[in-house]
Amino acid sequence: MLFHLFAVTESRPEINLDNKQYHIVVSGTVQGVGFRFTAKDLANRHHIKGWVKNLTDGRVELVAQGPKDNLDIFLKDLRGIFDRNISEFQSQENSNCMNLGDFQIRF
Repeated sequence: MLFHLFAVTESRPEINLDNKQYHIVVSGTVQGVGFRFTAKDLANRHHIKGWVKNLTDGRVELVAQGPKDNLDIFLKDLRGIFDRNISEFQSQENSNCMNLGDFQIRF
């Protein structure tokens, strides 16, 4: 009798050694509209690491890390969904990229 063993592997995003990290501050009507939860959902879909949190002055702050193409799509989708709510979207690339875990909502 001959047995075949098949390895079952979980689908994972392709490892990209050229990860980028952005620090983003979003102004406008971005609190109380589901911005953080939508950001987390989109980050998970696009394999983005990092975090999002509300600031006391009404803005929202994000740190997002991942392959540049994934980051571009993530940010485009996020801006597209909240286009009417966003008055300013400031994004700066972090040159000293620290390794981040799964995308989280911080309080």
